Formats: sequence, structure tokens, C-alpha cells
Amino acid sequence: MPRTPPPFAPFEWMIAWRYLRAKRAEGGVSVMTWISLIGITLAVFALIATLAVRAGFRAEFVDTILGANAHVTVYHIERTDDQGRSTRTLPDHDAMAARMAQVPGVARVAPLVKGQVMATANERNAGVEVFGITADDLKAIPRIADPETGRGSLDLFGEGVAIGSGVALMLGVGLGDQVKLISPNGVKTAFGVSPRVKSYDVTYIFTAGRYDIDRTRIYMPFDEAQLYFNREGAADELEVIVEAPETVEQYTGAIAEAAGVGALIWTWQDASGGFLRALDIEDNVMFVILSVLVLIAAMNITSGLIMLVKNKGGDIGILRTMGLTEGSVLRVFFICGAFTGIIGTALGVVLGCLFAFYIDPIFATVNYLSGGGVWDPSIRGIYALPAKLQLQDVLSAVALSLGLSFVVTIFPARRAARMNPVEALRYE
Repeated sequence: MPRTPPPFAPFEWMIAWRYLRAKRAEGGVSVMTWISLIGITLAVFALIATLAVRAGFRAEFVDTILGANAHVTVYHIERTDDQGRSTRTLPDHDAMAARMAQVPGVARVAPLVKGQVMATANERNAGVEVFGITADDLKAIPRIADPETGRGSLDLFGEGVAIGSGVALMLGVGLGDQVKLISPNGVKTAFGVSPRVKSYDVTYIFTAGRYDIDRTRIYMPFDEAQLYFNREGAADELEVIVEAPETVEQYTGAIAEAAGVGALIWTWQDASGGFLRALDIEDNVMFVILSVLVLIAAMNITSGLIMLVKNKGGDIGILRTMGLTEGSVLRVFFICGAFTGIIGTALGVVLGCLFAFYIDPIFATVNYLSGGGVWDPSIRGIYALPAKLQLQDVLSAVALSLGLSFVVTIFPARRAARMNPVEALRYE
């Protein structure tokens, strides 16, 4: 009794390979094969490139938030002080900070004095937000105390102020220059409140990587900020840094309890949660749209196989009369379609990965050819288009492409397998 060959035997691969490389004059569809291959390649490339840019943008956006802002902000409900004035300051901020520092998972607690003022220099003006903070706490902020992006020395922070690179650009100042800060809430006189005006030396210029931070923020020594904003012995809020900011919600209960009665908390996710949720929705929509693009490219495989089956009808009839089973015929044409999908997917992965690795020179070239202004940091917040290649994204793109390529191949392959050899050879 003759032995039945195993599935995907060598002769099946040989026949499929011959059909794939057959010239048009021989009844092949090499042109359609190339079209299918290019379509799959470009679709997978677009999917991986989009996923990489999406992941990079989210990572950079979150990193700039966490690297230059509090993970949890603690402030007080509005109350009346001893002089009958309405205030939200924290007079016992040192005791509150000490209690919150004992909460498991809290890395640092820093008191802040905040106020909005007008900065002026070289006959230029800019509205800025002043953060009063101690030198040690300022040095612990990663995006601010970065020696690769900062200019000057934080050791001189007690002798002046640290300003964002955007503020320095708007005012036209550099290290050693002076900026004049004007606050409308100054000294009370018999004729009303007079503005408080004071000049400070620029001892440090930072670049946090966020357009809105670099263009609006100035850091001032904590003691000086208390005097400037009339916060003697008090702080406006406490900046809390936790060890796992992505899961900040697990710390909020303990932090609120340690802060005491009347304290309110505001996390970085509360401040940016709406934008992050919008990014998640956009990610899902983009993945669906690009999945449709991959499906359209995969449908070209179906078209090519249908033409191949039609052109090879006589060959199929001869092979069937020679003893080739329906399963073998199905596998031959399945290999033809699957092989195109596999090669196209592999090429798409290579192009997508290269795009993610070399996105900076690619983006610089596009920006140069378009005359500049392609990426507006005032709208998008960050200065460049980032890309972050993740294994999960690459695997999802590969699985989607191969899955669709295999599925769309089954229909024409089954059609070839079920072809009646007598009808196939009738007009041969």
C-alpha cells in the first residue's frame, strides 16, 4: 500500500515556488504577486511606524509631566486666618511634610510657594509662574536639574533665580543677566496695594522638554519667595513625589490621611487624565484604521491567487489525475499566498523598525524639505516627534498581518482544491 506523503511535503513547496516565480507567458501572475508583496510591506510598515510614534509620544509626554511636576499636590481648603483674610496657605507645612514622608512609597515631599507675576528685561515682558522651592528640592527634579540640558549651576541658586529656556528666549537674557519680577500683590499702603518690584540675577537656565514649562516657569529660593509673596512662615502647597507614579492612586488615601483635616490632594493623572484618555481613544482608532489598511493589502493576495488558480486550471487537472489529493492542492496554493504574506510582513517589520530607529534624521529631512514648521511645540507640548519601538507593538502588527494573509488565502486555495479535474482538462 503506497504511503501517503505528509502535509507540506517538499514537492508541494516546489510546485508553489514554481508558480510564484512563473512568468506571465507561462500562466503565472508574478505582477500580482509583486503588488501583493508591496502592499503588505507598506501596510505593515505604516502600522509599526504609527504604533512606535504613538508609544513614543505618550512616553515622552508622561515623562515630561513626571520629570518636572509633582506626582501629588497637597493644598488646603479655603479658610480664614488670624487677621480675618481668606487664604489657602499651609502654616504647618513642615509638620505635614514630615507626616507624609513616612507614608510607604513616598520618595520626597517639598513645600512650594507659587505665584503669577510679570517678568521684564530688555524692554520685553512675559507672564510667568514663580515656584518658590529650596535648593535641595530643586536639585531632585530630574527634568530641571539635568546637566545635559541645563546651563549654569544650581549651586548658585540661592543667589538668584532659575528660569526656563523659553522665558530666557522671550526676555533675551542669559546667565548673569537680571530679570525684574513685578507682582500686583505687594505692600499695602494708605493709598492701596502697591505692586512689588524686585530684580534677580539669572543663575540657571533649564530645559524641561515641555514647551509650556520652559516658557512660563521660574524657580525662586523658598525663603525669598515667602518674602516676595507675603507668605511668611507658610507655603502654598506641598509637592509629593512617589516611587511608582503610574499607580499614584494607590498612595492617595494614605497621603490624604497623613495630611490631616482640611487638606485636599490633586494627582498628575487628575491634571492630565483627560488628555491621556484621549490618546488611548486615538490609539485604538488608529489601530483599527491601519488594520483595515492591512486587510486591503491582504486582499490583493486573494486576487492574485484567484488569477493563478484560473491560469493553472489545466495543471491542477493533470496533478489531480496523477494522484495529487485535494489537500495537497489546497496546501500548494496556501503556500503561494502565505509565502507572499510572510515576505511582505518581514520587509514591513524591517522598514518599520528602521523608521523608529532613524526617526530624528528622517523628521529633520522632512522638516527641511517642507521649509520648517512641521512640528509646532506650542500645540503639541514637546519639541520633537519621538518614537518608541515596543516588542508588543511589533508582535501585534506581525500577528495581524500574518493572520489576515493566511485567512484570505484559504478561499482561493479551497477553490483550487475542489476543482473537478475532468472539467479542468475539458478544453486543454
